[in-house]
Amino acid sequence: MVKVEKVAGVRVDRTRNGICITGPVERTMVAEAALRGLWHGLQRGEGCTMAQVDGALRFAEGEQEPRLPLRDLPQIRTRRGTVAPRSPAQAAYMEILGKHDISFGLGPAGTGKTYLAVAQGVAMLMAGTVSRIVLSRPAVEAGERLGFLPGDMKEKVDPYLRPLYDALNDMVPGDQLTRRMSAGEIEIAPLAFMRGRTLANCFAILDEAQNTTPAQMKMFLTRLGEGSRMVITGDPSQIDLPNGQPSGLVEAVNILQNVPGIGMMRFSETDVVRHPLVGRIVAAYNRAEERAEPAQHTRRGRGWAGEHAGPK
Repeated sequence: MVKVEKVAGVRVDRTRNGICITGPVERTMVAEAALRGLWHGLQRGEGCTMAQVDGALRFAEGEQEPRLPLRDLPQIRTRRGTVAPRSPAQAAYMEILGKHDISFGLGPAGTGKTYLAVAQGVAMLMAGTVSRIVLSRPAVEAGERLGFLPGDMKEKVDPYLRPLYDALNDMVPGDQLTRRMSAGEIEIAPLAFMRGRTLANCFAILDEAQNTTPAQMKMFLTRLGEGSRMVITGDPSQIDLPNGQPSGLVEAVNILQNVPGIGMMRFSETDVVRHPLVGRIVAAYNRAEERAEPAQHTRRGRGWAGEHAGPK
């Protein structure tokens, strides 16, 4: 209740027959919508964690009448439980994942774009809709190179793929995950291993796609086989490729954004569902970059004029 009161700016009191919300009309509507959403979650057997309270408040704050009634929001069911959206953007993304053969999730870290894609893949595998899941990432991170890391190829690659393992561990019981990975039903591999393959009857996810080259992105997209789905996730503002190397994700979004059968969801810092500070950090960096861009344009403009103005 304290969280709802603080965020909504109202007072919530328990009464004999329920609760009483006191405050400005618009804010009481926000609090009521959030509490109703939490109640519907409890009726579905969900818990009431702080993360779920944050999610209910996001929906209520986003629109006083959400795009969907909170009881009708999309859900992804896995053996470990139900994965529900924690923001209106996540709800829209989950609908895209359910409808399109190829989906793009674009935006900053902490928006759930990869986690929800893994949840959708696990749900489809458990339901028998696909026969396997293939998870991939380019092995490019903050200027490091695989050759500098100790160990064999698996030991070199695993640190880059750890976020995918973490998401799987949240959704698939440990013994079952080990068994399915041994049987090849769940495969995690670096992007370089995808060349020459056809991904048929599978759910394929390419994570951190901003670090692909245009050639790598085209190669991955054209692996799509019969009965398969693909999800490509990444943050175009966090490219770790060498200077001057164009991002395959940025190019693909520009080329494919109006192609039928391809869905795209763009998240912003307001959709971050990690610690509240993460969203504020992303917003602060975005503001700093926006302030820096005019200065860079001004410097480039002056340099060009100085070089090409000719004799006075």
